[in-house]
Amino acid sequence: MFTRSEDFRTFIRLYPAVTVIVCIQVLLWLLFLLPVPTITYFFASLVGYNAGVANGEWWRLISPIFLHANFAHILFNSVSIILFAPALERMLGKIRFIAAYLATGIAANLATYFIIEDLTYTHVGASGAIFGLFGIYLYIVVFRKDLIDSSNSQLIITILAIGIVMTFINTNINIIAHIFGAVAGALLAPLFLKRKA
Repeated sequence: MFTRSEDFRTFIRLYPAVTVIVCIQVLLWLLFLLPVPTITYFFASLVGYNAGVANGEWWRLISPIFLHANFAHILFNSVSIILFAPALERMLGKIRFIAAYLATGIAANLATYFIIEDLTYTHVGASGAIFGLFGIYLYIVVFRKDLIDSSNSQLIITILAIGIVMTFINTNINIIAHIFGAVAGALLAPLFLKRKA
């Protein structure tokens, strides 16, 4: 379920939504490496910024999902998406998968805005949406055992537990986005999963 053995072309064909998400964030990361003032300003206008959201810049609830702070950040998130998102794309279908990914990422950013009261707070990264996917997996493990076997269930629980522990250990982590991304995924999962036959 989480082992990737496809070649590049097969991966793109089987998981178009995952491919598009990873490509968008990599291309944006490369673009924003350019030391051009206009591009720097454009990046600043897209990051998650609580004061901006308060002033009606609603796109800041979506755009940070595709932005990353540095190479390690984008590498870790991209690898996580490539490893763990394909199984959900196959399960949900590409449209529902994209909707779930965006919905949980936006929920994580909304929680960041409402709970972190500091208007100067800024953030970027796909982690909220990634934890949202794990929240969906958690719902599947608990309520839809018909969709997952016991070994993969144990793997999901282990990875989610490690992810939550690391959230509190590492520095410069948006703890609110991680936690509420996972919560949103678990709560919204029934809307995206196909009903039992």
